[in-house]
Amino acid sequence: MHYETQAVYVISVAAELAGMHPQTLRIYERRGLVQPARTAGGKQRRYSNADIAQLLRISELAELGMNLEGIRQVMALENQVAQLQKTVAQLQAQLERALENSHTKYGLVPLNQTTMIFGRNSRLFDEER
Repeated sequence: MHYETQAVYVISVAAELAGMHPQTLRIYERRGLVQPARTAGGKQRRYSNADIAQLLRISELAELGMNLEGIRQVMALENQVAQLQKTVAQLQAQLERALENSHTKYGLVPLNQTTMIFGRNSRLFDEER
């Protein structure tokens, strides 16, 4: 299990690490701002380091004067941006691999090279085409 997402802290420890009251964490959970893991019986909450970081981000946004709904929306957008950045990075890596393979595999021809078509010299991007 990944260290950042491993749920190990009980609510009292998580609240202390985040500088909040345990009841505040319960409110944030009810409002959908944080979703801690639960024990097998489902009775006890367990918070991870990622959850603590999320609680600290909630605190930062609250200090800026945002209400809980605004904080929820900002955090949803931040998560969406992070996912999109991850997707872009994956696509860039995939494109770079494809370009490397195409240059070595197919020996691409430069665009400025001319060809002979039906006995006349023609450029690739002629207006007549």
